[in-house]
Amino acid sequence: MRRGRIALSSICGLVLLSPFHAAAAPAADNPAAQIVRDLALVDAVTWGVNPSAMTAYHTLGREKWLQTQLHPASDVLPAAVRTQIDALPVSQKSAFDLATDFDAQARAANQTADPDQKAIAQKAFQDGMSDMARQAATASLLRALYSPDQLRERMTWFWFNHFNVHQYKANLRILVGDYENKAIRAHALGRFHDLLEATLRHPAMIRYLDNADNAVGHINENYAREIMELHTMGVGSGYTQKDVEELARILTGVGIDLKPDNPKLKPDQQPLLVRDGLFEFNPARHDFGDKVFLGRTIKGRGFAEVEEALDILCKQPATAQHVSRQLATYFVADVPPPALVDRMAQTFMRTDGNIASVLDTLFHSPEFTTSLGGHFKDPVRYVLSAIRLAYDTKVIVNSAPVQNWLNRLAEGLYNHQTPDGYSMMSTAWNGSGAMMTRFEIAHQIGSNSAGLFKAATPDAVDQPAFPLIENGLYFSSLHLKLSTPTQIALDKAISPQDWNTLFLSSPEFMQ
Repeated sequence: MRRGRIALSSICGLVLLSPFHAAAAPAADNPAAQIVRDLALVDAVTWGVNPSAMTAYHTLGREKWLQTQLHPASDVLPAAVRTQIDALPVSQKSAFDLATDFDAQARAANQTADPDQKAIAQKAFQDGMSDMARQAATASLLRALYSPDQLRERMTWFWFNHFNVHQYKANLRILVGDYENKAIRAHALGRFHDLLEATLRHPAMIRYLDNADNAVGHINENYAREIMELHTMGVGSGYTQKDVEELARILTGVGIDLKPDNPKLKPDQQPLLVRDGLFEFNPARHDFGDKVFLGRTIKGRGFAEVEEALDILCKQPATAQHVSRQLATYFVADVPPPALVDRMAQTFMRTDGNIASVLDTLFHSPEFTTSLGGHFKDPVRYVLSAIRLAYDTKVIVNSAPVQNWLNRLAEGLYNHQTPDGYSMMSTAWNGSGAMMTRFEIAHQIGSNSAGLFKAATPDAVDQPAFPLIENGLYFSSLHLKLSTPTQIALDKAISPQDWNTLFLSSPEFMQ
């Protein structure tokens, strides 16, 4: 019992020191230094180092492994993961079908005469939308945990956060899965212009930032402002309020249409109608006057104006700087070195916004190499890296505990209300209260299967599973990065569960 109290004290000491206590890496001339650098590189590029990731790294070699991550060939998933995702109802219907189905359900509920039955029907409608969002989160987490294309999954989270939408506005709970998969993931390592346009054309973004309400004579500037302030050029980059107003005029008519039939239009407007699923550009709602945007005259002619405006935005040096700075903050440091950001921005401009090329510049920079192992993990990285290390290729069958942990740590999927997305700064996540919550989650992950292997069905039973962290990877390499205080604390563990919790609470694992 006495030893148990010592172990618990060691855990609490580690978890409270974690944000401030740096790991002692081997000296540069130490033969172990390369092992530690390799571990740190894989940990930085993926959602967390584990035995299978290191096997792939050593099989391919550093450069080929990096290029495989930067240029994934296809969407390959383990069979057990693909089966789970394909079985989700949210994966089996298009955004258009989901939206029309739920719209019909909402109308039926609202038209129910009996008050009690109406309340039941309305609750079922809300519960159904929430379930769609939970299913989307399940698919997202399964991909993050097990996809061999780890960088694409890291970048999917990054870009969703960059082009953030909040699930609890209107009907976005039924749209976030499609938005993440079709608008974000499909372009996560491609051209920035394509990514920007894909988010613009998705009903989740249109609804979230109110552009469905933006029409000639009834201008709504919300989306235009956020495109410039958050998505492209950034605050203080030289655009004016007049530019926001002109972009809002350009975006008039960009909206959503759930009706299967085309809107009734004048004959001369019919060729200008654009429809794709729920997306609609309705020329009857568009301001066809000429605009002057960022010093360029844009002739009024329909959706082609939107594409021209996006092209102008993507070619701005300010956009290259803003996007590059955000990427460097995500992968390198809270305040990234300006010289690194400049080189990334030059690559952005030279390659017409090729995201993989910008990341290639980042990953081959001395600044990135110097930063390895020292970047504090935000909650999503922390939780996913813990599960990846604890279970490697053993596929979870219930993501609800993971979603709960992320919500407790205040970084739940699709849960940030404002367009700016979650902070990527360490100071947002390393307070003492947040560290104690991490300790509690580390204890749950490290002590047992935590419900991860119990299907979410009434008669389900837990599959046999135990987190194996003190594994071959630990003995061959992970132990080399541990500081003396961490090693002393681990030596005081009185059981495998305590040892796991100590390791997941250590400063080295937090970074």
